[in-house]
Amino acid sequence: MTVAIQWQAKLFNQLTTDQLYDLLKLRVDVFVVEQTCYYPDLDDIDRDSETVHLLGYADEKLVAYLRLLAPGISYPGLVSIGRVATLQDYRGKGIGHPLMQKALELCEQHWPATNIKISAQEHLEKYYNQHQFNRVSDMYLEDNIPHIAMLRQAI
Repeated sequence: MTVAIQWQAKLFNQLTTDQLYDLLKLRVDVFVVEQTCYYPDLDDIDRDSETVHLLGYADEKLVAYLRLLAPGISYPGLVSIGRVATLQDYRGKGIGHPLMQKALELCEQHWPATNIKISAQEHLEKYYNQHQFNRVSDMYLEDNIPHIAMLRQAI
């Protein structure tokens, strides 16, 4: 059963305090608590003037999130997508692919004709393949979780 999602794309200075709290809570719940990854989530990249925060709401509850990083923030000359998270109770309900599709549309809107590189959890390789990302590295550990670098050529 697919859940209806209302998408909002905002720069840091456009986020309300409730939205900021909700996105940080979602990231902590997924990455720190659920995946037991203790890492510095507050890395100042959220506040970069070009970082775009994509928020997905179901019934006024934040259930999906990611951030888009301008070329040069994570990788020289490449856009990056990171902190991709879906609330645990909403996984398997058809949110992931629309989340990534919306992210790719925003990348094209903000940084047209620019390649996108991500650091993906290795077990999600096939998911990202469906969005034209291709593996470009061997497995490496990031926060004790197997990851791979993936690249999507600009269309």
